[in-house]
Amino acid sequence: MATATNLTIERGFGGFAVPDLEVARSFYGDVLGLDVSDMKGMLMLNLPDGTGVFVYPKEDYQPAVFTVMNLLVPDIGPAVDALTERGVEMLHYEGFGQDDRGIARGEGMPTGGWFADPAGTIIAIMQE
Repeated sequence: MATATNLTIERGFGGFAVPDLEVARSFYGDVLGLDVSDMKGMLMLNLPDGTGVFVYPKEDYQPAVFTVMNLLVPDIGPAVDALTERGVEMLHYEGFGQDDRGIARGEGMPTGGWFADPAGTIIAIMQE
């Protein structure tokens, strides 16, 4: 009988591709206000809770058709207002009961909305 070997995972982080690191740096750092650092020629988005999200360049980039990253905020209304004031356009999806501002408040789902970065990466913003 084989003996199981322990697997110890100490930390994890997500990642996604973009076609242009400088555009991503500007959007995530200047527009969203996240701490963005260099990581061996790529970017690390340092989220407030200490989690990192790795952003790397990909020449033949194609945006995902699903949410890639979720950001939690204390109050969705002012957060959406701040995003739209910064030029971010909220996405609207059929069947999610979103209001004119793009905020979904349906039963069985978090209160929030979606937007895309300049490369088309879909990001959710949700109220804690």
